[in-house]
Amino acid sequence: MKKGLKLLYENRGYLILILIALFIVFIGYEYYGQHFNELRNPKKIKSIILSYGDYSVLAFLALQIIQVVAFFIPGEFMQIAGGYIYGAFIGGLLTLLGITMGSAIVYGLARQYGKPLIRRIISDKKLNFFDKLLKLGSVNHIVLILYLIPGIPKDVLAYICGISDITFKNFMIYSTLGRIPGIFISTFFGARMYSGHKGILIVIAVAMSILFVIGVFKGEKIVKLLVKKE
Repeated sequence: MKKGLKLLYENRGYLILILIALFIVFIGYEYYGQHFNELRNPKKIKSIILSYGDYSVLAFLALQIIQVVAFFIPGEFMQIAGGYIYGAFIGGLLTLLGITMGSAIVYGLARQYGKPLIRRIISDKKLNFFDKLLKLGSVNHIVLILYLIPGIPKDVLAYICGISDITFKNFMIYSTLGRIPGIFISTFFGARMYSGHKGILIVIAVAMSILFVIGVFKGEKIVKLLVKKE
């Protein structure tokens, strides 16, 4: 019995890693597998969140944290839903709070368990891509730029920042600043999406779609250009 407990204690790091992996798989199955359509529909998300009554805000924050930890859950729809449920400003603040809390957890996990954890959940291609970008110049400024650019997988980036040279304090400051514009644009869109005023929403949707595509295909070049100017 004592030998078994000693073995568990000596391998506690791996045990925690396994539990984290199981948690992510469970969340992915429950919220992404079974409720895929709900997670793409702000009305469905609103119905789920408000079903918790007095605890609806906590449920919303929990869902935001989960979508950061389980990074394959579509975060953009959660942000839009935040605006639809709580309005552009309050929804933006709650979304930012939830995502910031989730980012802190992710950074802590990555910092504690290092590359063995990252390599189990993130492809070598993405890991090498971000590792190369983060070494182009001041890591603080590069993190800010990466979080500002639409189309960059930000929740994956949070894991990678945890094994980079950026400190926890600076990560929280620069990643949060970088997220603010995108989050409040999304919550503004969500707050107005069923208002009947389609003109401004179409402009925002087209502009964000173009920026997203540019970020996906030209993100690396944009970062390099901005670093050179700096």
